[in-house]
Amino acid sequence: MTMRRDVHGELRTRLHEAAGGHEPDRESILARVERGMAGPAASAHRATSPPVFGWMRVAGATAAVAGVLAVGGYAVASAVKDEAAPQQQEVATSPTPTPSPDATSRAPAPPVDPTPTTSPERREPAPPPSGKPSASVTARPPAATEDGPLWSDGSVDPHSNDFWAQSNITIKTREELTALTVRLRVAQTGGVSDAGAWRSLPENDFTLTVGEQDGFLVYTWTLKDGRKVRAGEWVFAGQFDHDRGGRDAGTDRYTVTAAAGSDRLSVGGGFAAVDDADDAGGDS
Repeated sequence: MTMRRDVHGELRTRLHEAAGGHEPDRESILARVERGMAGPAASAHRATSPPVFGWMRVAGATAAVAGVLAVGGYAVASAVKDEAAPQQQEVATSPTPTPSPDATSRAPAPPVDPTPTTSPERREPAPPPSGKPSASVTARPPAATEDGPLWSDGSVDPHSNDFWAQSNITIKTREELTALTVRLRVAQTGGVSDAGAWRSLPENDFTLTVGEQDGFLVYTWTLKDGRKVRAGEWVFAGQFDHDRGGRDAGTDRYTVTAAAGSDRLSVGGGFAAVDDADDAGGDS
C-alpha cells in the first residue's frame, strides 16, 4: 500500500507540472491575434474575406486555450480522486451484520410458555396394603343378638387395665333352658394367658374347659346333663392377662347354643368397646 501511495504522489506532481506548463501566455496570444489581423492584403481572397472570419479565428484560438486548461484541470482532479478512493476503501470497513431470524432458512423457535397446558394429574388415594385387612374385614360383628326367647350381648369389662382384661357374655332367656353351651374365644394379640373365669349360675351345674385353639384362648362352659337354667339374666366371664397396653378386642368372638323344650337356639357376636369415661386402659 505504501508503494501505491508513492506512485500516486509522483503522478499527481507530474500532472501539476504539466498543467502549469500549459498555462497560456495571454500577451503572446493577443500579439499573434493582432498580427493576424494586420497582415498584408496580397491575396485577393484574404482581401475579400469578411471581417467575421477573423473574429472566428480569434474565438477558435480562445476555445483551444480553454480546452487545454480544462483538460489539465480534469487530469489533476482525476489524480486527486484516484488517490482518495483507495484510501477510503482501505480505512472504511463495515462490520459483519448480524443475521435476523427472517434472513435464515429456519423459523425462529416459539417462546416457552411457562403456563402448563394441562392441569396436574389428580392422584387417587392408594388402596391399603394387601396384607392389611380393610375396614369391612375388621369391622366388629354385632355384640347383641337374639333368637326366639334367647338374647345375648358381649362386652369388655370396664375394670380391664393395661395388663389384665375381662370379657363378659350376658344372656337373657324368657324360657327355661334344658341345654346350654357358652364359648368365649379371645384372640392371641400378645401375651394372652388364662387368669380365671366365673359365671353367675351355680358352679356345679357347669363344666369349664380352657385351652389354646387356632390362635385363640378358648373358654367353654357346658351345662351338665339333667341340669336346667331357669328364665332370667346370667353372666359368663373369662379373665386373662395380656401384654402391656390397651388391648383391642375387635377379633374376639363368642357363641351361645341352647335348647328350650324342642327348640334349638343359637346366638353370638363380638365385643363392644368400653366407653372412654369408664375405660381404665383396656379396649378402646
